Amino acid sequence: MPVKKTTPDFVLVIVILSLLSIGLIMVYSASAVWADYRFDDSFYFAKRQLLFAVVGLVAMFFIMNVDYWTWRNWSKILLIICFILLIAVLIPGIGNVRNGSRSWIGVGAFSIQPSEFMKLAMIMFLAKYLTTNQKRITQFTKGFVPSLALVFLAFGLIMLQPDLGTGTVMVGTCMIMIFVAGAKISHFIGLGLVGVAGFVGLILAAPYRIDRITSYLDPWSDPLGTGFQIIQSLYAIGPGGLFGLGLGQSRQKFFYLPEPQTDFIYAILAEELGFIGGAFVLLLFALLLWRGIRVALNAPDLYGSFLAVGIISMIAVQVMINIGVVTGLIPVTGITLPFFSYGGSSLTLMLMAVGILLNISRYARI
Repeated sequence: MPVKKTTPDFVLVIVILSLLSIGLIMVYSASAVWADYRFDDSFYFAKRQLLFAVVGLVAMFFIMNVDYWTWRNWSKILLIICFILLIAVLIPGIGNVRNGSRSWIGVGAFSIQPSEFMKLAMIMFLAKYLTTNQKRITQFTKGFVPSLALVFLAFGLIMLQPDLGTGTVMVGTCMIMIFVAGAKISHFIGLGLVGVAGFVGLILAAPYRIDRITSYLDPWSDPLGTGFQIIQSLYAIGPGGLFGLGLGQSRQKFFYLPEPQTDFIYAILAEELGFIGGAFVLLLFALLLWRGIRVALNAPDLYGSFLAVGIISMIAVQVMINIGVVTGLIPVTGITLPFFSYGGSSLTLMLMAVGILLNISRYARI
């Protein structure tokens, strides 16, 4: 078991606190108008996000002091619990339906999204599997396929909600971990062909997904329907220019961009803070990615390396998908921007994951 020799990565702590602080400001700015209209309290979403942030920070600093080897010992149990929750959320009367997806368990605004916690549990378990089976990962039937079995089982349960965005982030993260572990490129090519066929099947199975693809290719073909969100997002980003309209001065948050405090919060940020503000946030995420990779490369053992790779990959994949959606580069899907978008499960999960990354940095040979 590793012995603590250093303090956590100071730069990583500063980056996380910076992203969280900017995110809290933007949640208030983006949601104030809608919150005042719906709840007669412009701080409604901001107060709840602040509460989630405090809970997440407490969890982050607590986990930062827990030996990351603990998660290796508990990974199987945590994964089983998450599978049970994924099944429970599908049961009417237990799972809550929001925006057409049965993804939440809880009461009112204080609910949890099991699929969010499944992402972290799967990373913990897969890191353990790859550590003990790294020599087999180059073998298709004995290493590669078994490493993906539970991943796609969890993906299937998440798709029953349905929640393609969260499932895509989980699968993408696990693929990166398996690639880093040494899996052959040829295996990914074969799996990719099957995945494309399956992805097309998922799209054809649900008409609303076909509409999203159509609106992605030409959002102005249905400007008041499927293309509405992306058009309003681009209308927010465009006028922002170099320096933005000013903090709090967004026009699109006045009932044009639906619920701007969630998936499309980056569009409001770009509108108010301009290219400079948007680029600064992306620079912070890039700095977070660099420090995370550095922790992974210098971890004292394979488990620490794989765990760090999984956590930083999860954040990176989610950021790329969210920014891609907001800027119209990929079809619309429900993916939050880490540390920014309103949502308790997502924010708490991300801060807990960063706490594990900070713990690994305490042992890293930097």
